[in-house]
Amino acid sequence: MIVDIGIVAIKAFLVLFMVLNLAGVLGWVERKGSALIQDRIGANRASIFGFAGMGLINTLVADPLKFLTKEDFIPPAGDRFLHTLAPCLALFPALITFAVIPFGDVLQIGERVINLQVANLNVGILYIFAMTSLGVYGLVIGAWASNNKFSLLGGVRGSAQMISYEVALGLSVIGILMVYGTLDLQEIARGQGTLIRELLPESWAVLKVAVGWLPAWGIFLQPLAFLLFFTAAIAETRRIPFDLPEAESELVAGSHVEYSGGKFLMFFAAEFAEIVTVAALVTTLFFGGWQVPYLMRDGFHFPWGGTLLLPHLAVVLLQVGAFIFKVIFFCWLQILLRWTVPRFRYDQVMRLGWKMLLPAALVNVMITAFVILYIDSIP
Repeated sequence: MIVDIGIVAIKAFLVLFMVLNLAGVLGWVERKGSALIQDRIGANRASIFGFAGMGLINTLVADPLKFLTKEDFIPPAGDRFLHTLAPCLALFPALITFAVIPFGDVLQIGERVINLQVANLNVGILYIFAMTSLGVYGLVIGAWASNNKFSLLGGVRGSAQMISYEVALGLSVIGILMVYGTLDLQEIARGQGTLIRELLPESWAVLKVAVGWLPAWGIFLQPLAFLLFFTAAIAETRRIPFDLPEAESELVAGSHVEYSGGKFLMFFAAEFAEIVTVAALVTTLFFGGWQVPYLMRDGFHFPWGGTLLLPHLAVVLLQVGAFIFKVIFFCWLQILLRWTVPRFRYDQVMRLGWKMLLPAALVNVMITAFVILYIDSIP
């Protein structure tokens, strides 16, 4: 019992350590990446004994110290307790979401089999949506507690936007749940370890030859759901082109306008933690999670008949490495979109969510149900 608790604690610490460090590095990637896109140098001033690390010292050391040593200003007419609670409500759900995201299959040490997931819930998808929906409370409470018209407008925009896109976000996942038949994220990742030809009926011989060698990843089985999910998820993070709650040209800084110091740093960290969350979910649901094409628990088994046996530890390292690589790629993709796509108007954001993404998600669910019923009816 004590050993099991210790293992869970170690996994939780490692996941939290990875997420927080990746969020910090993403801040550096965004600053240097935006500088590259805009043909400038970017953060490069701060250094330790002359070592600037291409701006890493600026972003990972100087900026946090600057935030933590600034005055914690609370508006005189604001609500002190809620003003302090809001950044905690924003950061906490963004971090505990990772408890159910698998970063590998299993690690076997002697007789003990360790599941590479902090908490193995059979309703992992529901847990994800429950936790991510709490983030809106941090935004709205912080906006209201600041007693500022710009903050309040940002909070109203943010709550309307997040509630609107949560509907399309949830419906876009229904197709994945129907295909893999489970709410467990670990089982969804394992289900993507097969090949598409194993899911097709024998009478579809031509299709089996054409695409049967592809892994049964969600992107191949549910391409429309991927586009819908990724778009709605970016809207949930409230970043360009969906950053209406904190549009600088209209609302100064939106719901964060009266925040400074460590509290603003918590909002900042929550934003980048949400980026990692989106990347991890996209990876798990649509890109195989920790799966490597044709890699089984004992090594590679290629569709043309070849095999390459590997030791267990090498397989685990390949799985964890593949998961981290995919997550980093989708984090980079979100940052790239942030600095290359113009901002929508507020009416365009609402129209996209309710009149385009929502109907498309419903159509995707109906088409998926029809295809599954048709395949099941084939003898």
